[in-house]
Amino acid sequence: MDVPAWTAEEERTVQVTVEPEHHERPEVRHLGDRAPTYAAEPGALPAADPAALDDLTPDTVLDGARYGTYTLRAASLRGDSARYRGEARRDHLLTARFGTGDDALVMVVLAGGDRAAPGAPAAAAELCRTVAAAVGRSQERLAQDHPARPRDALRSGLQRLTDRGYGRLRARAAELGLADEAYTAGLRALLLPVDPQCRTRVCFGSGPGGLFRLRSGQWQDLEPDGATPEGDFRFRASVARPGDTLLVCSGGLADPMREEALLPAELGARWSEPEPPGLAAFLADTQLRLKGYADDRTAAAVWEA
Repeated sequence: MDVPAWTAEEERTVQVTVEPEHHERPEVRHLGDRAPTYAAEPGALPAADPAALDDLTPDTVLDGARYGTYTLRAASLRGDSARYRGEARRDHLLTARFGTGDDALVMVVLAGGDRAAPGAPAAAAELCRTVAAAVGRSQERLAQDHPARPRDALRSGLQRLTDRGYGRLRARAAELGLADEAYTAGLRALLLPVDPQCRTRVCFGSGPGGLFRLRSGQWQDLEPDGATPEGDFRFRASVARPGDTLLVCSGGLADPMREEALLPAELGARWSEPEPPGLAAFLADTQLRLKGYADDRTAAAVWEA
């Protein structure tokens, strides 16, 4: 059957104009009376080597999961200063699940490199991979006994693992002809059992970074002040309560959390809602900006049902 063609006038009569709907988007805000020096969004890209494209890191990494009684959100983003100068993100974030079923273990490991250290991006990535691989190889034993295992034994085992990771960094620095402090990073790692009956949360690490807990509307800094018996090694094993939010982060976020009352107050208000934030909302929360704090930020937060 022949179908007559529409005329231009007829086409105009059936065209429909659809007005775009208004959708709320997470806002990148700054706290305080003074705006930060740099712009809120990425500027220049880092210079790329065509022979080493595997070394490129994206501006932002975002991840999340939900198991049993908890929800996990994790993000790593380039600091305002690095975005302005076209420098690579120095922080590194790795999230992994080792094993299957209730015996599985979720691990989040993050490392923050010093802005002045030329080898910081590579060191942070190597440290995360080394520590995560060691934990992954021990997953079955950790999943079976770490809730009931004496904490001193768990602490010493994780400290040896951390020491070996930093030993590899020192060896690599020597190969590259760099000083130890030029090829290193602060480390924080979080171990989360998948088993809903186990509420033990273990965090360990060394160097710059932080561990905080939001409980009943109040923030607690869970890392001890000053030196510990293990030197710079940090370890905390605790039983989570319903309603807790645990935050582990690199120095770029830990510093303003400790030094600027506005940031923990704002995050406390946002994270006291009945439901955890989605990925986009968590990213917006993580990049709440304050003047004077322009380093990379990497954070993982765990909401307990």
